[in-house]
Amino acid sequence: MNRVIAVVEGCTEQAFVREVLAPWLGSRDVGLTARLVGKPGHKGGVGEYPRAQRDMIALLKQDSVTFVTTMFDFYRMPDSWPGRKKAKKLAFARKASTVEVAILNDVAQTFGGRFDRRRFFPYVQMHEYEGLLFSRPEVISKVLMNPAIAEDLKAIRADFDAPEEIDDSPETAPSKRIDKLSPVFQKPLHGVIAAQRIGIETIREECPHFNEWLTALENIGGSR
Repeated sequence: MNRVIAVVEGCTEQAFVREVLAPWLGSRDVGLTARLVGKPGHKGGVGEYPRAQRDMIALLKQDSVTFVTTMFDFYRMPDSWPGRKKAKKLAFARKASTVEVAILNDVAQTFGGRFDRRRFFPYVQMHEYEGLLFSRPEVISKVLMNPAIAEDLKAIRADFDAPEEIDDSPETAPSKRIDKLSPVFQKPLHGVIAAQRIGIETIREECPHFNEWLTALENIGGSR
């Protein structure tokens, strides 16, 4: 089984990798685990780039066969991240890939000519993890046991071409929109339960950039 380590920004992403993505990929000969960015015991968070860079480089140096990926939100990502400042000015379709390519180039540069770029593929979530849950907004209301908000959640989804496009304003990011409708929302708990009920197949159908990442992970299963 091919091993992949995902450097993730928070407990919600870590739980999503462990409870949702890992079982899906395990049946495809991919062993996916998640490591929270920063020192052990740290609460995570996207933070400044040097912290994540150290983790990514350290994992890539551990051995020559393990693959490394990431799961960081574009939302609130500081300008210290490669490509982030430039991405602000670009059309939605180019934002995530601009940051991802810049991260890849930055890490590859630290290794020089010895680096196998196929082992590292950064993933930036647009705009944050909770956007994926709008693949089936009515499921969010059921998980929160609050059917009264189902239509409001559907209306939010209807305003965008894809769940990943729900914007990154501090007031209107996906998680903030859910919070406003249901203050009991707890990201690690409800977010993962909702993702499990929605299902990987539905999420990938609704979220093109996530689908690209998942496809790249699946392809690792046949890469050796």
